[in-house]
Amino acid sequence: MASKAIHFDDLQQKKISELIAGSDIGSQSLRVFCHYSLMPWIELISLLAAACVAGVINAIAGGGTLITFPVLILFGMNPVEANATSTLSLVIGTSGSIYGFRQHLSEIRPWLASFIPVSIVGGLLGSFLLTHGSESSFARLVPYLVLFATVLFMIQGVVRRRVAHQLVMEATQSQPLPSGIRHLIIAMTFQLLVSVYGGYFGAGIGILMLATLGFLGFSNIHQMNTLKNVLGSLINLVAAIWFTANGLIDWPRMAVMTVGAIAGYYLGATYSQRLSQEKVRYLITAIGLIITIAMFWKLR
Repeated sequence: MASKAIHFDDLQQKKISELIAGSDIGSQSLRVFCHYSLMPWIELISLLAAACVAGVINAIAGGGTLITFPVLILFGMNPVEANATSTLSLVIGTSGSIYGFRQHLSEIRPWLASFIPVSIVGGLLGSFLLTHGSESSFARLVPYLVLFATVLFMIQGVVRRRVAHQLVMEATQSQPLPSGIRHLIIAMTFQLLVSVYGGYFGAGIGILMLATLGFLGFSNIHQMNTLKNVLGSLINLVAAIWFTANGLIDWPRMAVMTVGAIAGYYLGATYSQRLSQEKVRYLITAIGLIITIAMFWKLR
């Protein structure tokens, strides 16, 4: 019975779209209004809930795309348009997480000059590859990349201690190129690759960026999450602009998901700071492992 109702809505929408296309008032805004008004309630609620959960996950660790992307596919979107619509709705939603982490913005400002340029370039390149390249070979690498980042995040305390020890040793030897600069260059290179992947698909880029920041010596998980959310939103913004320019956005679904994403991002950013840093790290690690398992399962 439900399937007949949805089928009837689809026929209604098709007839209205044809009517609009043949009339003098066939504007984009009218199309969007009609699409939205005919959206089944089950789809409306599902998109809201999926975007809210994705916002919470992205604010804490990353990987929310693995929630929104399949839901959009479930409701009949093709993969490229689903990815584009999910990206734009989540990037608008990041305003909620940035507001939630606002007290840490001044603390991360010195790092923005290093990471913003590579994030923009990488996001643009990744979104270009999505619309012009083949996704199969790159997609098979993603689970290994996220697994690597999760493991690196788990052992970053050991990595930080080794980096600090190396810095002390090399400072006493007066080497011309400080280890800190080398590690920054490595981290920026890795951030470029993460940004390319973020513009291309993006699931798990939060885990990847947190691993990069841990490698650089960051220890405050809330500062790391603030910087991760700022850079992640920038990467997705560049990709979203590209997708919009290429006409890949389903605007009614994007509007619904944006509402859920803003709420989810704000809740995730606000309440994660009430947990101890150790518990947040455990939560991030768990999310990373779950995302990895889900990605490997998808490749089967």
